[in-house]
Amino acid sequence: MKKIILLLFVLLTLKVSASKPKNTFVKMSTSYGDVYIKLFNETPQHRDNFIKLAKDGTLNGTLFHRVIKNFMIQGGDPDSKTAKAGVLLGDGDLGYTVPAEFVPNIYHKKGVLAAARDDNPTKASSSCQFYIVQGKKYSDAELDAIENGRLAGRKIPADQREIYKTIGGTPFLDQSYTVYGEVVKGIEMVDKIADLKTDKNNRPLDDVKMQVTLLKKSAAKKLEKELAK
Repeated sequence: MKKIILLLFVLLTLKVSASKPKNTFVKMSTSYGDVYIKLFNETPQHRDNFIKLAKDGTLNGTLFHRVIKNFMIQGGDPDSKTAKAGVLLGDGDLGYTVPAEFVPNIYHKKGVLAAARDDNPTKASSSCQFYIVQGKKYSDAELDAIENGRLAGRKIPADQREIYKTIGGTPFLDQSYTVYGEVVKGIEMVDKIADLKTDKNNRPLDDVKMQVTLLKKSAAKKLEKELAK
């Protein structure tokens, strides 16, 4: 009898494990489309903080307030929910920071989600402001110059260098701002927003509001299967 109970327990555990998604996903919706973002398990503090923001609706109604073509689109400032047209944004926060989580094989390729921050010595991240990289493609000569300049001699690994040459990104930000997620579907939204007309502060002339929702386990599992095809 004990063996039968143990076997049933093992089978039940395996079934539950098999039905659980390996990753956490969020959906970010705007009038320019939707993106689906996978949050990285390798950056647990940032992952869990963004999950909290999605669950409590903190980001809903905030704007993409800073947009620079071939660079990135930035949002998440809580002050942007009620900001009048033309007002400079980017100083809003929730009263805390998230410790930096730099991972060597996670870098600023096109489509990644990264944390904005102020110029603090520990490079701790903003509690709520983030950016999604659009970036551009780089030549070997340009990457060499970045290594010798902004990266202070730190070499870009060969596999990452190839991505920066073929897909693009912002390599000069690597290991300086925490990357903690990646767009896995809907990158077109980023390109559309990055192409908008902006004012002198890089704020879009027409407000771009967002809604951020955490995907339920069933939807996350379905998306994982879709991405695996």
